[in-house]
Amino acid sequence: MNIETVATQIGLEWDTRTGAVSVPIYQAATFRHPGLGQSTGYDYSRSGNPTRQALEEGMARLDGAARGFAYSSGMAAITSLLLLFKSGDHIVVTEDLYGGTYRLFEQIFQQFGLEFSYVDSSDNSLVEAAIKPNTKALFIESLTNPLLKVADIPSLATLCKSRNLLCIVDNTFLTPYLMRPLDLGADIAIYSGSKYLSGHNDTICGLVTVKDPALAERVYFQQNGAGAVLGPQDSWLTIRGIKTLSVRLDRQEENAAKIADWLVNHDLVAKVYYPGLKDHPGHELLGSIARGYGAMIAFEVKSPELVERLLLRSRLISFAESLGGVETLMTFPALQTHADIEPAKREALGINDRLLRLSVGIENVDDLIDDLEQAFRAE
Repeated sequence: MNIETVATQIGLEWDTRTGAVSVPIYQAATFRHPGLGQSTGYDYSRSGNPTRQALEEGMARLDGAARGFAYSSGMAAITSLLLLFKSGDHIVVTEDLYGGTYRLFEQIFQQFGLEFSYVDSSDNSLVEAAIKPNTKALFIESLTNPLLKVADIPSLATLCKSRNLLCIVDNTFLTPYLMRPLDLGADIAIYSGSKYLSGHNDTICGLVTVKDPALAERVYFQQNGAGAVLGPQDSWLTIRGIKTLSVRLDRQEENAAKIADWLVNHDLVAKVYYPGLKDHPGHELLGSIARGYGAMIAFEVKSPELVERLLLRSRLISFAESLGGVETLMTFPALQTHADIEPAKREALGINDRLLRLSVGIENVDDLIDDLEQAFRAE
């Protein structure tokens, strides 16, 4: 079955009693037992809720996984996964990753004895060189945030299997619609469901899919034990969003490609990062492992003064954090999403005072380009 159909049908089978096409919101904390030692399959909503289960099972189908798991945020999802490891374990990590993930690793989990090494995950040799005797996992982003480097997931997954490491892929920017990491050999995929999956900037959500049933049982134990689960209302909102994922992302990617081409030729733009551009270093690789290039663009303007002009003079494009919604958003990574990375490291990575990140929405692309142009020229 095609993935567009799978996404649209999520939750359709859940209310067999009434035939409700939209999965009901089971706003219940606890469930009655039919008898002593008997259960309906639901006891307490931290351990399982029907609305959340509809989302989790739908995500598992979308990603070709044994099980899916829904959390109260993307950071809660990553936190729960890190509970799979113990003090003294080492994890190799994408170097230009989301700043909130970096903060979680460096400022929270290091104090519990986990060790992290950051490398350019688009270079397989650097990843391999960073592996140590106590390395337990590789944590990468399929497209890095914000510089949009491309990881060779099939090769890295093979490397992980040869070294008995977990291969964990944050696939937020591409979603299962454009790429399924588990099909490429990864063990675990992570998503900020707040982004493209829910798609309307109205939900905070984290999602995880796991390929191996035994590993999935371990992940469920940590999810239930730590308890940072997604509530039924947000589960329903995420299900609703996923149903239109394909049509939204098709339009967003089409818009992004046109905007990237326009930015490349702009006299005030120094550099454009978009994997759909043929001169992007990861263009051919991503084209071979994914069905699209996504709708995120990073671009560097020629002077820092232009940053404030673009952020504050845009009329349609909102100066706001997050990404993946139907509305186009622009952020300044150095002071927003990546503020917790040390300034010298940010600069070395290319996250400088001239870099902007654009999450392209579904508006008419000509209106978006006109808005950028008038902001560039504003006085």
